[in-house]
Amino acid sequence: MGCKSVMKTGFLCRQWGVLVVLLSLWLPQSFSQQTTSPPPQQKNKLKFRLAGYPRKHNEGRIEVFYNEEWGTICDDDFSTENAHVLCRHLGFISATGWTHSAKYGKGTGKIWLDNVQCRGSEKSITDCKSQGWGNSDCTHDEDAGVVCKDERLPGFVESNVIEQVEENRVEEMRLRPVVSSAKKRMPITEGIVEVKYKDSWAQICDDGWTPKNSHVICGMFGFPQERKANKNFYKRIKKRAAKAKAKIIGSVNRLFAERQQNIYRLHSVACTGNEVHLAVCPLQFYEANATRACEGGMPAVVSCVPGPQFSLGNGQKKKTKSTFRVRLKGGAKIGEGRVEVLKDNEWGTVCDDRWNLLSASVVCRELGFGSAKEALTGARMGQGMGPVHMNEVQCSGQEKSIWNCPYKNVTSEDCQHVEDASVKCNTPYMGYKNSIRLSGGRSRNEGRMEVMTGVDGNGIEQWGLICGEGWGTKEAMVVCRQLGLGFANQGLQETWYWDGSNVTEMVMSGVKCTGNEMSLSYCQHHGSNINCKKTGTRFAAGVICSETASDLILNAPLVQQTVYIEDRPLHMLYCAAEENCLSSSAAKANWPYGHRRLLRFSSQIHNIGRADFRPKAGRHSWLWHECHGHYHSMDIFTHYDILTLNGSKVAEGHKASFCLEDVECQEGIAKRYECANFGEQGITVGCWDLYRHDIDCQWIDITDIKPGNYIFQVVINPNFEVAESDFTNNAMKCNCKYDGHRIWFHNCHIGDAFSEEAEKRFEQYPGQNNKIS
Repeated sequence: MGCKSVMKTGFLCRQWGVLVVLLSLWLPQSFSQQTTSPPPQQKNKLKFRLAGYPRKHNEGRIEVFYNEEWGTICDDDFSTENAHVLCRHLGFISATGWTHSAKYGKGTGKIWLDNVQCRGSEKSITDCKSQGWGNSDCTHDEDAGVVCKDERLPGFVESNVIEQVEENRVEEMRLRPVVSSAKKRMPITEGIVEVKYKDSWAQICDDGWTPKNSHVICGMFGFPQERKANKNFYKRIKKRAAKAKAKIIGSVNRLFAERQQNIYRLHSVACTGNEVHLAVCPLQFYEANATRACEGGMPAVVSCVPGPQFSLGNGQKKKTKSTFRVRLKGGAKIGEGRVEVLKDNEWGTVCDDRWNLLSASVVCRELGFGSAKEALTGARMGQGMGPVHMNEVQCSGQEKSIWNCPYKNVTSEDCQHVEDASVKCNTPYMGYKNSIRLSGGRSRNEGRMEVMTGVDGNGIEQWGLICGEGWGTKEAMVVCRQLGLGFANQGLQETWYWDGSNVTEMVMSGVKCTGNEMSLSYCQHHGSNINCKKTGTRFAAGVICSETASDLILNAPLVQQTVYIEDRPLHMLYCAAEENCLSSSAAKANWPYGHRRLLRFSSQIHNIGRADFRPKAGRHSWLWHECHGHYHSMDIFTHYDILTLNGSKVAEGHKASFCLEDVECQEGIAKRYECANFGEQGITVGCWDLYRHDIDCQWIDITDIKPGNYIFQVVINPNFEVAESDFTNNAMKCNCKYDGHRIWFHNCHIGDAFSEEAEKRFEQYPGQNNKIS
């Protein structure tokens, strides 16, 4: 009889376990199949990983490496508390759920644990109750899985398999500035390196300290490079501190280092410079009772060089000319996104085969950030469009650019955009989120905007409101980014339903952002001259933020392939005229005689983001158009323009979203939106909508245009009515050559698909590469 069959009699189980252990000492051969495996020793540390399919990076079948063999955990008595402990083993902060019955597929090998019962606060799975290692009557049909919250513990070492170390872990760290004035400047680029130890902070002995160690530390704090610190300055402080043991010398407020005695925790740090965290470097811990720590040495000091956008005085107010051949797209925060590289003047993505933290860190440092926190695979930051330029990138970590790393060229069979690589980089702490807050919302992701204006004489923070006039999606994008709440969902001009705060004064108005700023303080506004027509609190600005967002992009090659001219009789254009789809001169035409010359083309609009694109207005407020017999969920969905060389419009059109639906989807993705029978409208992630060239208003009226070279432009969601993760790719442009009878499109591309140099050539010489035969 095993313990599992008598779980209700816990006392009997415990007695049986003791008996088995005692007998196994005397009769190892007879009882070898009934004994519990010993707990893991120092030479046999536990490892954990997620496995199975299909799954995301933070979920899967939980597998444990014990006794030199990988195995699974049975789902009997499994709970969320068990999942919390296991997710922390894996480097995540907690669990959001767990799965049973081998949801992620059946594992192989041993089933190491059964009837696991944790409270949720244990530091290790070995602290939880169970049948013991290797004792289970389960099959792999009962393998347990976990779903972890997608947020990392400080100091995690590797993104999937993490070695469990019971003691002497390096997790939270900080740079402590010595001069008090340096603490007020952000970012903090120099100071004493300290590690969290129990409820306090401890130092690292600098004996044998090298620039490679500093390089790793700077990368952790979001800086691309290190520089030599003035050690003589810190030595003088150490001497002064030694003399001030009994009394305070000088200004207490000026020097932090003189206020506390050093407690050394680490020594003999020997990083190679490629590590993403100090915990990965060879190092040694001082014993807890060490009395003569770091004799002849001093606390390790590091000085870092901030990236261009974090340099003091450069608050993103002025746009610096970009010369990078790599960029990040689709991320909610500064320093994260899909990796895109520039090759032959065209931006493309990187395939995730063999993508790892070393390669990701090269990208991060190249862009002025620190080392990589995560190297993400499987298009976690959305799928790109256009070419895939690189595959199997293998950086050593020393390279200055990803282009210096070995890589393979990509064929269409090798990689698809579902394999686009992404990164999350370490960025400097700037303290931006301390200057604004949200109040009154139903959750932390929404609320009325409040801005800190200062501190009164009693040390109480003073807050004010922002005028809602002109407030929109781009301003909300900046706020959500500044607060670390992801993407903007909506920017609200009225917030009467969130009226619960005692803050009533308008302190900011006329806010206008580009959407790329790191802080609301870098956006244009009226300054101290508040100009707000509606000053009541109900008209204060508010935001709703979201962890994910849609991202619409037009299929540029399809436009180039489908363009043609049609001379359409006026008697077939009454409905189009009613919806303002013709140029203004059409009103003076001799209806129903004559015709209009129409430039027709097809539009295929993809959602490459991480959330469905939905109209802002609900079905109850859609407008019915009797002539065409359909609803409009968005009055203006796209703008169509023909521009001259100097950018002025010579013809324009627009398309209302009478039907947003999933026409086709990528393999494995189901359609969710269909317009038939007054259905829900939208575009699912991984799907696309198609406006065919032969439907009404899918054109520009070019009746009045003279022959010549032009630029044809399409802009999706032009009024930013629906929030997206990226608006820079909403425009598409083509060189256009018109001879009065025929038309040619050339170089059709998404607005941010070319290099700056190629884009200038495109705008300066539109249509020159076309040949009229």
